[in-house]
Amino acid sequence: MIILVATTNPGKIREITRILDVPGLSILTPRDINIVLDVEENGQSFAENALIKARAWCKASGYPCLADDSGLSVDVLKGRPGVRSARFAGENATDEENYTLLLDSLKGVKDRSARFICVVALAFPDGEVVLAQGEYVGQILDKPAGDSGFGYDPVFLDPASGRSFAQLSPEEKNDRSHRKKALVELKSRLKESGRIRFF
Repeated sequence: MIILVATTNPGKIREITRILDVPGLSILTPRDINIVLDVEENGQSFAENALIKARAWCKASGYPCLADDSGLSVDVLKGRPGVRSARFAGENATDEENYTLLLDSLKGVKDRSARFICVVALAFPDGEVVLAQGEYVGQILDKPAGDSGFGYDPVFLDPASGRSFAQLSPEEKNDRSHRKKALVELKSRLKESGRIRFF
């Protein structure tokens, strides 16, 4: 079976390919089939955005298509920045501008619990969709720490190590990845559904 992964991000492609490395499954990318698609992510949740992308790419390509949407959810901010994680400080905001606004929003706040969330959607040409979600729970720091990673990594405290995500090695971060958790859950749901029988 062939699945198209709706991303051009090399890091995402590597992670997805590694986790879904099972007999009988081949992964294609948009570059492999020479398709360029600009999908407007106007959903109100991670699940809606993942579904929008998966269905659009599935329709355009004819292949079962896997898409994801992810971001940061802060409890005391009622889930924000949420689906606007990459645009929290504005449409063209930098990572630093986004996490600086987040830190400003949490000044004097004691409850700094937060979670990275990823929802993956696998859309089939016959209209069936399989959804799965992964989360990693941590805390928002008072100030940034570390110079690796991207996005909110410098201000997200990993409780297991006592370091920020930007202070973790790529291997440590990938092991905790909310995307990894979502993909592992997806594999489990596909096995249960019987839709894909090679697991």
